[in-house]
Amino acid sequence: MERARLSVVMIAKNEAELIADCLRSADWADEIIVLDSGSTDDTVAIAERHGAKVFTHTQWEGFGKQRQQAQRYASGDYIFMIDADERITPPLRQAIESVLENPQPHRVYSCARRNLFLTRFMRHSGWYPDRVIRLYANAGYHYNDNLVHESLDYRDATVCRLDGDLLHLTCRDFFVFQRKQLGYAEEWSRQRFQAGKRCGLFSATAHGLGAFLKTWVLRAGFLDGKPGLLLAFVNAQYTFNKYAALWALARQQKAKHHDDESHLSGHL
Repeated sequence: MERARLSVVMIAKNEAELIADCLRSADWADEIIVLDSGSTDDTVAIAERHGAKVFTHTQWEGFGKQRQQAQRYASGDYIFMIDADERITPPLRQAIESVLENPQPHRVYSCARRNLFLTRFMRHSGWYPDRVIRLYANAGYHYNDNLVHESLDYRDATVCRLDGDLLHLTCRDFFVFQRKQLGYAEEWSRQRFQAGKRCGLFSATAHGLGAFLKTWVLRAGFLDGKPGLLLAFVNAQYTFNKYAALWALARQQKAKHHDDESHLSGHL
């Protein structure tokens, strides 16, 4: 059986600091596709220097649809979806190569991520093995439409585990990480609000507390030491922000509706 061709696919914006190492870890692929969403730094130039095929799509409709658009440019039989802050380790490359040598129908493949939090690759706290589905047949599968926390729509395919880890430089800078978390919380809350979901402020607080206990106790975050404790607080904060934002959107809508009614009654 002929070896399947691999397209490593990435969406990116202003990733000049990270993208070079990511591309070097994937330079053995048959092609690398980078879909840029409007970088103002050297992201595009760096990607081109490393042999990537670079395209631009600035009409942002969320992470899911952006990944769908990026995949449309790929010509490989298989897709490996990656982010600029991730690196393919040699054992993971070997596992991917094995799949390409013997492709199987109706299968998608997950890999374990080793997530960096400040100075440590976490081993607990729900951050490892953190399996994510990244390798799949180009013709059969694509990402869903989620604005954030998008995932592969693999339907009834069998999920197989790849050996080797994907390194993820999740949090190298605490403030940058917090700003990203706040952005994710905003997109999550807007998506849920548009779907008709609502939340009380007490529920938001309970969700935040639950996230702390899940990270620190159930997921053994205490074994990750001080970084584990900090991460438990960060997860609690992020979870609270998501649900509090959902609560706030409903309050804003109610207030606007009340103002509109008052304005209308004033003209009667």
